[in-house]
Amino acid sequence: MNASEKAQGFEIATKIASTVHVFKTHFPDAKADLKPWRNDPDTLELVDPNSIDIGFHLPGWSPRFQSRSMLVQIRFHKDPVDETQRLIGVEVTGFNHQGQAWRLSTVENWQLEGSYQPATDIAEKFKCFCRQVFEVFNQNNSRFSL
Repeated sequence: MNASEKAQGFEIATKIASTVHVFKTHFPDAKADLKPWRNDPDTLELVDPNSIDIGFHLPGWSPRFQSRSMLVQIRFHKDPVDETQRLIGVEVTGFNHQGQAWRLSTVENWQLEGSYQPATDIAEKFKCFCRQVFEVFNQNNSRFSL
C-alpha cells in the first residue's frame, strides 16, 4: 500500500522518512515517490494492505542499475491476537522500459533474480539498504499498527 497512506501516526511516519533517508544515502540521485500505486480499482486489487510501498526514480535509465525506477515493498505480518504488525521482509524490484528487470527479496534467499541485473556494487548497496530497513523497523523490538 502507498507509504503516503500508511503514514498515519508519528512512529510509522518517522520510520518511512528514515527508510527514504537510508535509500537516498546509498543512492543520492533517486527521487522518492510515496504514492507509487494509482487509486484505480484494478491496481488496488493487486496492492498488499500489509506492506508499505515506496517508489524511487533515477533521472534516467542507468546501465549500472539496469533500471530507471525501483519499487521498495516493506512487508509485514499482522498478529491476529493484538492486531500489531511485525516486519517479515523487504522486496526491491527494478524496472526498465520493458517492465520488471530484476528483484531482490529478503523473504526468500537475498539473491537477485531477473533478466537484467545491476552491477555487483549496486546489488551490495541494495542488500545493505535492506539490512538497514530491518534496523529501522525493528528498533526497540517495535510492533505497531498500520
